[in-house]
Amino acid sequence: MTTSLEAENLFLSVVQVAKRYGVSTDSIWRWTKQGNFPAAVRVGPNCTRWRLADLTEYDQQLQACCVMSASWALAA
Repeated sequence: MTTSLEAENLFLSVVQVAKRYGVSTDSIWRWTKQGNFPAAVRVGPNCTRWRLADLTEYDQQLQACCVMSASWALAA
């Protein structure tokens, strides 16, 4: 039996998310509260996680935004 780990089934802690983006855990909580970051999921009492699939989608949106910003600068 082969087990594949799919992004939609993986969850990251706030420490793991902060390490992924190179910021503090306080920044992750602040971004989430401001609505500028994917919402966290409660998986139990005192246990909050972020879906890896949500973070991947967020990263892709950021990359698309940067590409569009750079393209108008190159046209000038």
